Amino acid sequence: MAEETEPTINILSPDICVIGGGSAGLSVAAGAAAFGVPVVLIERDRMGGDCLNHGCVPSKALIAAARHAHAVREAAAFGVIAGEPVIDFEKVHAHVQSVIAAIAPNDSVERFTAMGVRVIKAEARFLDADTVEAGGFSIRARRFVIATGSSTILPPIPGLAELDYLTNESLFDLKQLPEHLLIIGAGPVGLEMAQAHRRLGAKVTVIDVREALSSEDPELTRIVTGRLRDEGITLFENTHVLAAGQTAHGVWLQCENGDGAHMVEGSAVLLAAGRRGNTAGLELSAAGIGETAAGIAVDDRMRTGNRRVYAIGDVAGGPQFTHMASYHASLVLREILFRLPARENRKIIPRAIFTDPEIASVGLGEDEARRRFGHVDVLRWPYSENDRAQAERTTTGLIKIIAGQGGRVLGVSIVGKGAAEMINMWQMVIANRQGLRHVRNVIAPYPTMTEIGKRAVITYYTPMTRKPFVRAIIRFLRRFG
Repeated sequence: MAEETEPTINILSPDICVIGGGSAGLSVAAGAAAFGVPVVLIERDRMGGDCLNHGCVPSKALIAAARHAHAVREAAAFGVIAGEPVIDFEKVHAHVQSVIAAIAPNDSVERFTAMGVRVIKAEARFLDADTVEAGGFSIRARRFVIATGSSTILPPIPGLAELDYLTNESLFDLKQLPEHLLIIGAGPVGLEMAQAHRRLGAKVTVIDVREALSSEDPELTRIVTGRLRDEGITLFENTHVLAAGQTAHGVWLQCENGDGAHMVEGSAVLLAAGRRGNTAGLELSAAGIGETAAGIAVDDRMRTGNRRVYAIGDVAGGPQFTHMASYHASLVLREILFRLPARENRKIIPRAIFTDPEIASVGLGEDEARRRFGHVDVLRWPYSENDRAQAERTTTGLIKIIAGQGGRVLGVSIVGKGAAEMINMWQMVIANRQGLRHVRNVIAPYPTMTEIGKRAVITYYTPMTRKPFVRAIIRFLRRFG
């Protein structure tokens, strides 16, 4: 009888081991590899993570298709008679998948291998504080970065787990438009998908236990929810879903709010009521890494309880944006490569919701600013007073600027067309601790939507034109010709 031999253990000793090939992990791997640092990247599923395959990219592609359908309906206001658009949802699906396919090579195994990154397609788990096992390899790195993303939370609603429910991971695989889409959750994802599907011809009902977009400024969210209702979306706020079940042709939800109990029936249900960091199977306790209800516990430098291990992006339990993931990646690269302490500052992170109209914000909201600083100046300017908005019939919306002592810009929120693009300038203003005087000197091309920002800033200085002292100086200077 042949003597049994011990299996060979392949040991890798890179400088950095990244777990997760989504936006956060790929940014770390690419950044480190650019400096010639040895990197091992572990990904159990598709490269590109949630953003490319199930999130930002396909959702914005679907929203773009819906926007074109809506434009056809609205064309008559411009003297262009087109009638009701015909929606070929299989072609809409093909459009979404083609966008994913066009971007996928940027995140591919081949591209990162060419950079010098060792990519392992396998599950990863910690063996101890210094070692990760994946795909038959034992990886002992100087530093580990966990970037495993997040997944949809299944709300504790009786009967819901037994349904064939949709999440962002399955929604974009549909080749047939749901006749009546029920959405649990009126956050950014829920409302973006509600409007997109409604514009493509579906009946849509949204239910949330809180107010819609509850983390945003109510002054702005009322404008968005008003538009959604005008477009035919049924929105139940402050409503509990008590139970769920299957019907012969779809699903039902038993709901209750201040008006009492009622039943809602639809053909499909989408879960969009929150997400949690992906930690299952990582064996974090073996590495001395703690967890919270939202994901992995980290400090403001994205360090876990294990000095060798960082956690970034969605799995760290903070704001779940792709640009947040990239920001986290830049912070840990500074620490790992250059030993420069870098702390997370959420006040400089912009937020964008891609409904129509869009909402974009950065910095402090009005209520938080008043709590922290007492008196603040709130400056507004409506889209209806913007010439470009009038020309394009996109006059719904406003900009809201929160200014502190000396005119320092503390926060900016915009609701309206192009809000997500316009917030970029304001993010730079806040990140560099600049004030209204810096924006006052901006020259915006005419006619552009961006002018609303400068017009709002000018209102801060308008009272000076009426001050007797200022007018006296002008009268004095006029004497000299």
